[in-house]
Amino acid sequence: MPFTDQEILETVRMIELETLDIRTTTLGINLLDCADPDVESACEKIYAKITHHAGDLVAVANSISADYGIPIVNKRIATTPISLVAAASAQSNLVPFARAMDAAAKAVGVDFIGGFSAYVHKGYTNSDRALFESIPHALAETRHVCASVSLASSKAGINMDAVNHFSEIVLRTAAATRESGALGCAKLVCFCNAVEDNPFVAGAHIGIGEPETVLNVGVSGPGVVRSALARLGPDADLLAVAETIKRTSFKITRMGELVGREAARRLGTVFGIVDVSLAPTPAEGDSVSDILELIGVDRTGAPGTTAALAMLTDAVKKGGAMASSSVGGLSGAFIPVSEDSGMIRAAETGALSLAKLGEMTAVCSVGLDMVAVPGDTPASVIGGIIADQMAIGMVNHKTTAVRIIPVPGKGPGEKVEWGGLLGTAIVQDPGRFAAEVLRGRGGRIPAPLQSYKN
Repeated sequence: MPFTDQEILETVRMIELETLDIRTTTLGINLLDCADPDVESACEKIYAKITHHAGDLVAVANSISADYGIPIVNKRIATTPISLVAAASAQSNLVPFARAMDAAAKAVGVDFIGGFSAYVHKGYTNSDRALFESIPHALAETRHVCASVSLASSKAGINMDAVNHFSEIVLRTAAATRESGALGCAKLVCFCNAVEDNPFVAGAHIGIGEPETVLNVGVSGPGVVRSALARLGPDADLLAVAETIKRTSFKITRMGELVGREAARRLGTVFGIVDVSLAPTPAEGDSVSDILELIGVDRTGAPGTTAALAMLTDAVKKGGAMASSSVGGLSGAFIPVSEDSGMIRAAETGALSLAKLGEMTAVCSVGLDMVAVPGDTPASVIGGIIADQMAIGMVNHKTTAVRIIPVPGKGPGEKVEWGGLLGTAIVQDPGRFAAEVLRGRGGRIPAPLQSYKN
């Protein structure tokens, strides 16, 4: 479908005035053929394959940005879950694999590499367990590597043993990266219904059904939606609001697919999906929270916030699906607390609590994202928070995730500054009650009845 002159002019305005960008071009690389009983050989293969396929990724992204005048903010790599690749080595320490990934990412100049990952929603392999135990040191020793694990699904239920284990891994990662404000936890996420073509970190990886290499794109656009709603004004009814968001998402998606297909062509790979998630940044005007307040709540977190977010997420998905047959990934609206200037203000003023965030995750793209809690939060509390999110995803057949950061030495209401895209976090109060008996039971929460659709 060709672009009209009006669409081109609108896109120029969105880029110049409304912070529209391509948030990431993510090259997925299948590493299954790098498996080797010898760890050193496996790591050499991983480094060689990543640098071979991704050697031109940054140059290609930069050339497209220059040719089309479209900012491409991040260039990333996603790999096959390393627990699958490392299984042949039968090692208990998988940190060397993370080092190989990090060295390759540095060599090709990308921002992040995802795929230090494992799927354990029904149980562990020996390699899965080794990956879990390696996460704290792997994230402490590397700069570019991101880790993710699948703990639950609508088909399998919730692996509570893995939830409990992961909550301990989160605390150990926070301790291992204490000097940077527990920054390692910002590169660590768990999922229910993990998406295998996710271009966004920290959960980026490619599943076993993906091709040898694939180029996925993640677009942004909160500023564009915000501007469109500001022009619409406060008197339009909610159907008009939803239609405005849908039309804007259509335009954003069209641009994302154009960039993705061209990047894939220049790299000699296939185009996978465009993820149309509204991904905010700490920059003023680039906020999902601001959109919710333009829709009509006094402050994000006030009554009505979840309803506004549900409409926003649905309209974004509808607009994307209308624009492309290749919409995938997560797609909708992200609500990372530290990465959204409006969310930060809402948390500072007390409008946005951890409990309200949990409620909002039932209708957004992912879940609790970049949420800081006190460093002395017990594993039982962190595990309970994670289990709640896994349950929301399992019952509602949606992807939910938790990226929680216990910040050593910080208490409720205090700030932690990470800078850049990660922004500023207001430490949330998780409450003083836990779920010790639930944690102690272990086992698996069965899948809901509506999961049996085969």
